[in-house]
Amino acid sequence: MSREGSPLGSRLTIAKRELATLKSEKTIVLALVIQLFVAAFSSFLVVGLVSLYDPSGAEGQTVSVGVAGEQRNDLVAIANQQDGVQPIVYDSAADVREGYRNRAIDAALITNQRSDGTIGVEVIAPDAGVESTLVVVSLQETLLEYERYERDQRSQFLDEQPLGVPEAPAGNSYYGFTYTVLVPLLILLPVFISGSLAVDAVTEELERGTLELLAVAPIELREIVDGKLLAAAGLAPVQAALWLVLLEFNGTSVANAPALIAVSGALALAVVSMGIGLALVTADRRQAQFLYSFGILTIAGVTTLLPEHPLNTIAKLAIDSPTATTWTAVVGYLCIGLVALVVVQFAVPRIDVDRLLGSA
Repeated sequence: MSREGSPLGSRLTIAKRELATLKSEKTIVLALVIQLFVAAFSSFLVVGLVSLYDPSGAEGQTVSVGVAGEQRNDLVAIANQQDGVQPIVYDSAADVREGYRNRAIDAALITNQRSDGTIGVEVIAPDAGVESTLVVVSLQETLLEYERYERDQRSQFLDEQPLGVPEAPAGNSYYGFTYTVLVPLLILLPVFISGSLAVDAVTEELERGTLELLAVAPIELREIVDGKLLAAAGLAPVQAALWLVLLEFNGTSVANAPALIAVSGALALAVVSMGIGLALVTADRRQAQFLYSFGILTIAGVTTLLPEHPLNTIAKLAIDSPTATTWTAVVGYLCIGLVALVVVQFAVPRIDVDRLLGSA
């Protein structure tokens, strides 16, 4: 392999070589196809996936609820006014429990008059699965309406009238799912894939012995690493830009696209640098991938301590509602990416190539 006349030419040659080998990586290709499918058909997928994100948005689903107890009549009247809830009256708590055990009903509500004059409601519902989420959301709406009803009925017996509870603002489940789940997914998933790609790119060179051939050529290790970093880290913002174009084509307008692409690129620089560092230190694919996955999980946990989570930053940018904290986070991510790049440039020349090849 020649130097192509300059270190930049060597880096670009290696980057092109890495991108050309992507088609042989079935896992990476499958991940790209899945992302392409999600972005290209987002307007269709959101209709089905929103029922998992917010089950209250799923229309046509009816939850059968058994109701028993002293105050069951008022509760049944309230439940009849709720969409997607079908109340069934039982004579006793034992009967409604038996009906739930026999799966004749999806959930059960048992009311009782307490000694202090308040009304208690015992709720029996599934504790796992998508069905559980749908049932719990439906019951929550019914019980909240029942609470408002009881407060209204008892308000005349109060010495002082409490402040009125404002109505909950109407939300759009599709809007929320798109900008808080779908867009962040399409921005961040390429970043994680790029990091994994970088780990494989370096460790495979070591395991197959091809890095030794590259080292024999008039190319420095730093140029080899830079070429791989350029290919892996550059892939993420290109994907993010493509996904945003497809979302726009499907009618999902995303604001601040340049800032979103910049965030994707900066995070990709940081993650890919971490992956390459782990690959060079361990020189073993499985160990490096394990440490990379553990590192990503650790970073995800640390981000919960930030003033603004990366997912919130991406969502606010996408809906064109960024705050000063949002722009500070964007600048912070850019700085992190640049620092990671500088660290790689500083550390790689100090690696003993002979030791690295010997450990492989």
